[in-house]
Amino acid sequence: MMEVSPSTVSFREFGCEQTLLSRPDGSASFVQGDTSVMAGVYGPAEVKVSKEIYDRATLEVLVHPKVGLPGVRERSQEQCVRETCEASLLLSLHPRSSLTLILQVLHDDGSLLSCCLNAACMALMDAGLSMSCLFCGVTCAISTDGEIITDPTAAQEKESRALMTFAIDSKERRVMMSSTKGSFSVHELQQCITVSQKASEKIFQFYRDSVRRRYSKNL
Repeated sequence: MMEVSPSTVSFREFGCEQTLLSRPDGSASFVQGDTSVMAGVYGPAEVKVSKEIYDRATLEVLVHPKVGLPGVRERSQEQCVRETCEASLLLSLHPRSSLTLILQVLHDDGSLLSCCLNAACMALMDAGLSMSCLFCGVTCAISTDGEIITDPTAAQEKESRALMTFAIDSKERRVMMSSTKGSFSVHELQQCITVSQKASEKIFQFYRDSVRRRYSKNL
C-alpha cells in the first residue's frame, strides 16, 4: 500500500448546517468550497403498495439540479447515493415503509457527487435514523501529468484525464461505492483509494466537530 502523508491531502473549506428545513424529518446543507448541496429526509412513512418491500424500507433518492430538469447525470448520482445509503442504513428496522432523500444542488464548482454524499449523511444523522456506520464522499482527479488532486474544482475536473469518487465508511475505511470516469491504470486506482481513505479522516473529524458544536449550543 502507498504511504499517504496528511500534507498530500488537501480540501477546500467545509461548511455544514443541520435542521435548516421545518418540513423534512431531517435536513442539512453541506458546502465544499463553492460547491453546495441541501438535503432533506422524509420518513419512515407510508409506502405505495407497488413499491412496498415486506422485510425492509424502500429508499428513494432524488437529485434536483440547480436549473432545469434532472437528466442522465442526476440519475447516475441518485443511484450512487442510494447504493451508499442502503449499505449504511438499517432498513430492516422499518419494513413496509418508505424513506425519501431529496438533494438540491445549490451550486456546482466540482466534486459534486462527494458533496451530495456528505450532505446525505448529515441529513440522515439529523433525522435520527439507525445506521450501521457513517459514510463520506471523496473525489479524486488525476491530472495529465499524473498528479492526484483531492476535492477538485470544476476547472480542475475539466483539465483532468480521470475522475473518481469514493464513498468511505467510518468504521473500517472500506470503499462502499465508487464512480469513475476517464482513463487510468490499476495502480492509479489503488493510489486514489488510499488517498481517499486517508482524506476521509478529515471529513469524519469535521462531522464530529460539527455535531459537537451543535449540541453544545443546545445544552
